[in-house]
Amino acid sequence: MKITVIGTGYVGLVTGTCLAEVGNEVLCLDLDASKIAILNGGGIPIHEPGLLEMVKRNVAAGRLKFTTDIEQSVAFGQVQFIAVGTPPDEDGSADLKYVLAAARNIGKHMNEYKVVVDKSTVPVGTADKVAAVLQEELSARGVDTTFAVVSNPEFLKEGAAVEDFMRPDRIVIGTEDPKAVTIMRELYAQFNRNHDRIVVMDLRSAELTKYAANAMLATRISFMNELALLADKMGADIEQVRLGIGSDPRIGFHFLYPGCGYGGSCFPKDVQALIKTAAENDIKLKVLTSVEDANEAQKQVLLTKIKARFGSELQGKNFAVWGLAFKPNTDDMRAASSRTLIEGLWALGATVTAYDPVAMDESRRIYGDDARLTYAENHMSTLDGADALVIVTEWKEFRVPQFEEIKARLKSPVIFDGRNLYVPAQVRSHGLEYFAIGRR
Repeated sequence: MKITVIGTGYVGLVTGTCLAEVGNEVLCLDLDASKIAILNGGGIPIHEPGLLEMVKRNVAAGRLKFTTDIEQSVAFGQVQFIAVGTPPDEDGSADLKYVLAAARNIGKHMNEYKVVVDKSTVPVGTADKVAAVLQEELSARGVDTTFAVVSNPEFLKEGAAVEDFMRPDRIVIGTEDPKAVTIMRELYAQFNRNHDRIVVMDLRSAELTKYAANAMLATRISFMNELALLADKMGADIEQVRLGIGSDPRIGFHFLYPGCGYGGSCFPKDVQALIKTAAENDIKLKVLTSVEDANEAQKQVLLTKIKARFGSELQGKNFAVWGLAFKPNTDDMRAASSRTLIEGLWALGATVTAYDPVAMDESRRIYGDDARLTYAENHMSTLDGADALVIVTEWKEFRVPQFEEIKARLKSPVIFDGRNLYVPAQVRSHGLEYFAIGRR
């Protein structure tokens, strides 16, 4: 099958590459010439484990190509995936200008039946807008070519996106067009061999499913974060509580880890967009509004603990920060807790020495050459001359440190752990003060 993928971000590049991996011919379009130059030069513009090798393999096999030519991309694939960004607008709603621009370009150039697939995370009703734009462009040309619009939301975790695509939990296909269903089933057949993972539903239900999934996961995180705050006050241990409730099969253990707040490109944006969509329909989502408020408050928890220990005047103090990405195995710092922490420390007069295995270039892009932030070659060298260590991202290389060396390098033997990586008693046995999230 010939497939066009519009957009070469996390979703588009992973989708196109994985579809090529199983034998399809894929052409990826991006209007950002610098991205296409990177891809045609043998690199990738994002960090995602396993993706670079897969891209190189499929480019070499001739199954995966990249272009900035819109007309070529429309002519190429019978299936046209729209996988462009939907950034939050000022009011929290999803900005659909890139999605609708992609649809408009397809309508301007298509001359045969196309299945236009919304892969981007979009609000309920977007498929109707895409269909209207396509029809508008076809009518303007006096062309009566038919098409179908499908909602096929992605469920990819940054850092595990390739694995998630190749071995999906479910494949949601939203459309009322029987021909489109047949084509989409054929497209996903190689990812559906073990048992049927395809769930076919109407367009609006498919669009809502994606937002509902992310909102539920965000809710679980904020719920545990609030319980962790209570555990801190009551002298309970949130890790024991997690084990106690997670063993109930109705609850399970996934997304029950408290920390210093969620971030990234999905949860914050999608929760806001769902709240906005509901408001436009005269519904107030009270639970999700609280989830968002709880997460914003949780991003201040580490700073609150630092102020309680060192005071609010931090002029002349330096803090070692382990982790800049919003989660491990990515360089994504969108809405990352590290940004709230770093900027909060700066506001109190402190400086920061940071290390992240892959996100330091992204941090340099965000903060430029700000003298208040320096970068270390490895995580242990951040400690030299630092007044305390703050852990923000749970990278594997941070999990088994040499506590005696940490104590020796720090000016003050203090660790603030925003991800509960260690056993409190073990850390304290080395003479370190240890401040975690809801741990005794």
